[in-house]
Amino acid sequence: MTNLFNLSGEVAVVIGATGVLGGDLASGLAGAGAAVAVLGRNAERGEARVRTITGAGGIAKFFTADATDKFSLEKALAAIERSLGNPSILLNAAGGNDPRVTVSADRAFESISLDDWRNNFELNLVGGVLLPCQVFGPGMVARKKGSIINIASVSAHLPLSRVVTYSASKAAVLSLSKFLAREWAKNGVRVNTLTPGFFPAEQNRRLLFNEDGTPTARAQSILTHTPMGRFGESSELMGAVVFLASHAASSFVTGADICVDGGFLAQTI
Repeated sequence: MTNLFNLSGEVAVVIGATGVLGGDLASGLAGAGAAVAVLGRNAERGEARVRTITGAGGIAKFFTADATDKFSLEKALAAIERSLGNPSILLNAAGGNDPRVTVSADRAFESISLDDWRNNFELNLVGGVLLPCQVFGPGMVARKKGSIINIASVSAHLPLSRVVTYSASKAAVLSLSKFLAREWAKNGVRVNTLTPGFFPAEQNRRLLFNEDGTPTARAQSILTHTPMGRFGESSELMGAVVFLASHAASSFVTGADICVDGGFLAQTI
């Protein structure tokens, strides 16, 4: 029987692999056999991730790229094709939220500037999905083979308090992903989203933990709303990513959103 989760012979591009979650997911794809192109702006972190992957017996190479710069992505694609081959998997893991752009007792919704809105949409929608899909998608369409995985958020489904610009931009990620899934389905390219729950990383650590390492009031609220009663670990996202990346395991899956959230979106009262 065919190994449904064997990615040997596939070339996976992971944009945002210089971050904690993106880097760990790059390692997961490499562990399943894919040759991984590690993309990001921070060369030091990118090369460190490559060493982690190759040290474990995988294949990886770092390519400098800015997800919000189309020319930068096109340059990276050309280098990837020369070095590793034609990409058949694209994981868009770039994105985040500026903790300063929040609604709070000291900052009303109407005081959020247009620049703040533009910055979050530029990061999460334009750089997180739009430009990478415009650059890497056409080659997959031409070859009639591809799996694109975009990272959404539980806040795309249920807008969380305070982080309104982030929630709105991630909701746009869901919408664009479904559009592309429909447009490219007949060309053998699948487009799906992965919705993580709460996974402590650099971008949200200040919101979740006090300086002494104890959970903040917001973190306690999140844990209360999560049936499993804990935060997720990056390794718990790998199975879903490999499933969506595998053309054998998820060949009839497109336009789907896989939630890995400890039951957060299932909780009501």
